Amino acid sequence: MDLDLVELSRAQFALTVMFHYLFPPLSIGLGLLMVIMEALYLRTGDPQYEAMTRFWTRIFAVNFAVGVASGITMEFQFGTNWAAYSRFVGDVFGSALAAEGIFAFFLESGFLAVLVFGWNRVGPRMHFLATVMVLLGSTFSAVWIVIANSWQHTPAGFRLVEHEGALRAEITDFWAMVFNPSAMHRLGHVLLGSFILGAFFVMSVSAWYLLRRRHEGFARRSFVIALCVGALASWGELVSGHAQARAVAHNQPAKLAAFEGHFVTAEHGTELWLAGWPNEEAQRVDYGIAVPGLLSYLVHEDFERPLPGLDRFRPEDRPPVVVPFVSYHVMVALGMAFIGLTSLALVLLWRGVLFRQRWLLWIFVVAVIGPYVANQTGWVAAEVGRQPWVVYGLLRTSDAVSALVPREQVLVSVVAFSLVYLALLAVWLYVVNEKIRHGPPEPRAPGSSPSTEGLVAAAAAAGVGRGGHSYTETADEVAARSSAVLRREDDG
Repeated sequence: MDLDLVELSRAQFALTVMFHYLFPPLSIGLGLLMVIMEALYLRTGDPQYEAMTRFWTRIFAVNFAVGVASGITMEFQFGTNWAAYSRFVGDVFGSALAAEGIFAFFLESGFLAVLVFGWNRVGPRMHFLATVMVLLGSTFSAVWIVIANSWQHTPAGFRLVEHEGALRAEITDFWAMVFNPSAMHRLGHVLLGSFILGAFFVMSVSAWYLLRRRHEGFARRSFVIALCVGALASWGELVSGHAQARAVAHNQPAKLAAFEGHFVTAEHGTELWLAGWPNEEAQRVDYGIAVPGLLSYLVHEDFERPLPGLDRFRPEDRPPVVVPFVSYHVMVALGMAFIGLTSLALVLLWRGVLFRQRWLLWIFVVAVIGPYVANQTGWVAAEVGRQPWVVYGLLRTSDAVSALVPREQVLVSVVAFSLVYLALLAVWLYVVNEKIRHGPPEPRAPGSSPSTEGLVAAAAAAGVGRGGHSYTETADEVAARSSAVLRREDDG
């Protein structure tokens, strides 16, 4: 197999997946915050919460659209660049992706129009239901994609059968496939990472408004809600990450050894590297800071029980070390930074001085980059750490590509995708920046929200009168006129 073809195919898939993964986590995180804000609006009747939900819905819609556009190409790559892989996992992935389409895509796409365009057309409770359904749809998409990907790491509920001269995996136990050993740990980690990104995005924009002294009421409330979500999710991510690392130690010990730069099995406890640079030629970590026995304690709760190093695995079965080690440690460092930053902000909020700390607001403006980097490096660590397997222990990456695709075509497609994605990213940045620059809508006066009395109220809210002429009429006037019409009809 031509190694260049394998590496080019991997590079193309990495490019498309990493670009696509800029958007779904933000959709999930913003969706949760929108549900919270709209629930507060329904509970309190405060129009400021409605204005907050409207504003973040605008950004959600832009993000959702680009996310859908960027995700289409990945499915085609399975059949073009990864034909052998598609034949092997088709039964498993077909089931998971079909479930995503049925339970997720139709749910979120069906209610998205109500969420975005329904403010003046449906009642508040119906609109809130649409917001919840879109969040659930986005979450269900993540559920089925993570389940399918987790099966590649810890395959379960299948059997191998020969089909047209090649082996393929067929599902024998659907629920064992769904609840494979790594699925729930990874799903929780992904969702919490999405909540962190959504929270930091909202805090970044809100901090910018506060520094510019614009929309301060809107910004303060948005910031506080996002801060509470971000703090809870950051601490939850720490717990989730610890549980997932222990699961990796049990299910994929070679991957954990690569994460931790653990080349040689220790006689006693295994150290935890806080920082350093792996030297694969010398089989050691250079310029490192380590805590003796701590990795053994975190995994086994025993400082003296060693973990297997990479020397326990055949050379051809060992993952690369530099990329997983660096990516994993960057992700962990950023996670700890999120905990520290949100905890500090909560203390200052409790003391009533948070919004006077301009230096901290500036940090929050730029801190939104952190969750993006953490989400990307987490996936890089997980996927590169799985190598040389595309399905762990069953199918090697070098055996999964389409052997008949010329590498020149793959190279051209990589360049083409890069240009298209740069254009998409530029459009996303421009539109989102325009939404932020324009700012949130002014809160409605209490009682002026569109009523649910029917088409007459909707037409009045739209300002359309008899004969197509425009006029302005309040919801109360519409209700009074409608009642008078009904009384005349009853009298007649």
